[in-house]
Amino acid sequence: MNTRTLSTLDRFLAGLNDALDAVAGRPAARRPSPAEDVPGAELDDDARRHAAGLMRINHAGEVCAQALYKGQSLLARDAQTREHLLQAAQEETDHLAWCADRLRELDSRPSLLNPLWFVGSLAIGAAAAAASDKFSLGFVVETERQVEAHLAEHIERLPAEDQRSRAVLRQMQEDEIRHADNALARGGVKLPAPIPTLMALTSKVMKTVAYRL
Repeated sequence: MNTRTLSTLDRFLAGLNDALDAVAGRPAARRPSPAEDVPGAELDDDARRHAAGLMRINHAGEVCAQALYKGQSLLARDAQTREHLLQAAQEETDHLAWCADRLRELDSRPSLLNPLWFVGSLAIGAAAAAASDKFSLGFVVETERQVEAHLAEHIERLPAEDQRSRAVLRQMQEDEIRHADNALARGGVKLPAPIPTLMALTSKVMKTVAYRL
C-alpha cells in the first residue's frame, strides 16, 4: 500500500479542521481525564465562579497551544520536528478536552475570544517556525516553561475543595514539563532576551481577559 505524502495544502486543511474543533467543537481526548476517579465536591457560587474563571484561562491557553503547534508544524523544515510538534499537539488536545469537560461540570463556558486567541497564536507559531526549526523548538521550551509556572499558580489558587480541577491541572503540568524537556533535547535554542518578556506580557493579557470573557 502506498503512503500518501501530505502537501502543505493538505496540512493547512487538516489544521483548519482542527481549528474548528478547538474553537467551536468538542475535541476528543485520547486519554481519560485525570479527574475521572476524583470525587466531586459542592462549591458555593463564589468558589464555583472562581474555579470556572481559572479553568477558562487554561482552556483558552490550550486553544493557543493548539494554534501554536499547528502553525509551527505547518512550516517545520524537518519531518521529525514536524512529527514531534504534532505529537505534542495531540496531548494538548487532551488538555483542551479535559478543560472543556471541567468547565461544563462547573456550569460555565469557554472564553468568548477563543477565535482571536487561536488566530493570533497560529500566526506566532508560523513566525517562529519560519525563523528555523531550532528557534521554533526554543519557542516551545519557553512557552511550556511559562505555562508550567502559571499552572502551578492556578493549582494553588483553586478552591481547596476543587480537587477535580486540581487533578486536571497537575497532569497538564506534568505533560508541559515533558514537552519542554523534549523540545530542548531536540535542539531548541534559548530565545533572545526581549522575546520571553513579550511572551509573558501577552500571556498576562490573555489570562486577565479570559478569566471573565
